[in-house]
Amino acid sequence: MFFGPLPVSDAEGAILAHSLRLGSVVFKKGRRLSADDLETLCDADITEVIAAKLSDADIGEDAAATRIAAATAGGSVQVAAAFTGRVNLFAETHGLLHIDAARIDAINMMDESFTIATLPDLTPVEPGQMLATVKIIPFAAPAAVVEQAERLAGDGAPPLAVRPYRPLSVALIQTRLPGGKDSVLDKTVTVTRDRVEALGGSLIHESRCAHDQAVLAERIAEAPTADLLLIAGASAITDRRDVLPAAIERAGGMVEHFGMPVDPGNLLLLARRDGKPVLGLPGCARSPKLNGFDWVLQRIAAGIPPSRTDVMRMGVGGLLAEIPTRPLPRAGVSAETPRAPRVTALVLAAGRSSRMGSTNKLLAEVNGAPLVARAVDAALASQAANVIVVTGHQGESVARALADRPVTFVHNPGYAEGLSSSLRAGLAAVPSETDAVVVCLGDMPRVASAVIDRLIAAYSPLEGRAICIPTTLGKQGNPVLWDRAFFAEMTGLTGDAGAKRLIGQHADRLCEVPVEDAGILYDVDTPDLLARFTEVANRGLADSGPTAK
Repeated sequence: MFFGPLPVSDAEGAILAHSLRLGSVVFKKGRRLSADDLETLCDADITEVIAAKLSDADIGEDAAATRIAAATAGGSVQVAAAFTGRVNLFAETHGLLHIDAARIDAINMMDESFTIATLPDLTPVEPGQMLATVKIIPFAAPAAVVEQAERLAGDGAPPLAVRPYRPLSVALIQTRLPGGKDSVLDKTVTVTRDRVEALGGSLIHESRCAHDQAVLAERIAEAPTADLLLIAGASAITDRRDVLPAAIERAGGMVEHFGMPVDPGNLLLLARRDGKPVLGLPGCARSPKLNGFDWVLQRIAAGIPPSRTDVMRMGVGGLLAEIPTRPLPRAGVSAETPRAPRVTALVLAAGRSSRMGSTNKLLAEVNGAPLVARAVDAALASQAANVIVVTGHQGESVARALADRPVTFVHNPGYAEGLSSSLRAGLAAVPSETDAVVVCLGDMPRVASAVIDRLIAAYSPLEGRAICIPTTLGKQGNPVLWDRAFFAEMTGLTGDAGAKRLIGQHADRLCEVPVEDAGILYDVDTPDLLARFTEVANRGLADSGPTAK
C-alpha cells in the first residue's frame, strides 16, 4: 500500500487520508476519490492530497476486518457489518464468553495492521452485548497476513464463542442445627432459585436435615436425579473431614477440591457423585451479592464445569469483596456494557401510487410475491431488531399480503397528507428502547439487507454519526438511518418530502456510507418501471437501470 502525498492527477481511486473542506463541500477522511472528486479538487486549486493507494497485495480495510471477524467468531456470535475497517461482534444469547486467549494473542502479534480486542474470558454476556471488535489500523491489510490469520483462527474450534447456559435441573439440601431459624433457610431457597432461574435452570427439589454426617449422607442418597446438587451447611466447612465433605464421600461421592481464591466464596467445596457435580456452598451463597459460587455455577450452566486447577486459577480478579479501598459506585451511576444498537426498520407502505393510475404498485405481483414484500423481507433479513410496516391506501390488502411475516402493522388514516404523515404514524409505534430507526420505502425493491446492516454498523451518535445515508455513484439514496434524537423534528414535518430535508440542517451529524449497490437509487413509481422490473425479476436478472429517488 502506498501512503503519502499524491498529485491530484494521479489520485483517482485513492483513499483520502485527511478530511478536506472546500467551501460548502466536505470530503471526509476515508473517501475513495472519484473522477468527479478530482475535478472538484482541481477547481479549488488543490494540486496534491495525502492519500493511500492499494496494491494487488492489499485487502481493503472493510473486507479484511470482515474476513478476520468471520474466521474468529464461533457459535452464538453475531458478526456485524464492517465500517471504517471495524467489525463488532455481539452475543446472540445468554451465556459465557469462551475465548482461546493464546490464539487471539497470536493473531494480534502477526502484524500491526489489525487488532482484535475482546472482553475477558468467561465473562457472562447477554443477547446484544458487544464481545469483541476487529479493527484494521491503516486503510488496508496485507492479503498474505489476513490469510495467515484466517488459517490460525480456523485451526480447531473458533477462538471466540458464546457458550449458552443450559437449562440445569438443580437440587438443594440444607442442614440445620438446633435452634436454627426456618426464615434463614427459606431465604436461601429463594436466593438459590433466583440464581438458578437467571441462568435458565430450575430448582426441582429442596430438603432439610440435621447437620450430621450420617443423616446428610442418607439425604444425599435419597435426592432425586438432577444436573447439579447443592448442599448448604448450617455451619461453614472448615476442613476436608468436616460434615459436608464426609457425608458426600459416605454417600459414594468424591471430593475434588476444597477452597477457592475468590473472596467472598473461599469456603466452596467442589465434588462429584454419579458423574454429576456437587457443590458444598460457602456461607455467602445465602446472599444475592456476587460471590465465588456464581462463577462456578455459571461455568457449570454453560457446559464448561471448572476443574480443581480451574478453581485454583481464579485468584487473579477474585477479590470481589467490598473493602474501604474499593468504593462502591455512586448511586445511580453504572458503566453500561457496550451492546448492539437497537434499530427499528420502518417500512413506509401507505402511498396512493398516484403515478401508477389505478394500480397499487405495492401489491403488484413480482415473481410470485407482492412488490412491497421485497422491502419488508430485506428489513427482516437485516440486523434491525424489529420491523414496523406503515399502511394507508388499501391498507387491509397490504397487511393481508404480508400477514405471514413477523412485522408490526400501523395504519395511517391520514396517508393522503403525504409521506410525512406515515413517518409520524410509524415513529409513534417505535418501541421506547429503540435507539434509532432506518426508514425504508416500500417501493424500493432492490435495497439489500446488507445495505441496512452497513448503516447500522456506521451508526455511532457519540462519534458524530447520528444520521447515516447510503451513497453510490456520488449520489445519496435510501434508506436513511436516524438517531432517536431527531424523532421530535421528524414528527413535525409536513407534506410528501419525508425527512431528507432535515439532513442539511444537521450536516455535522451526517455520515455518508458508501455502498456498491445501485438499488439505493431505484424506485418503482411508473407503470413502465413496474413492467420492466417485473420482467427482469421474473427472469431472475439484476436490473441495470436505476433511477434517482
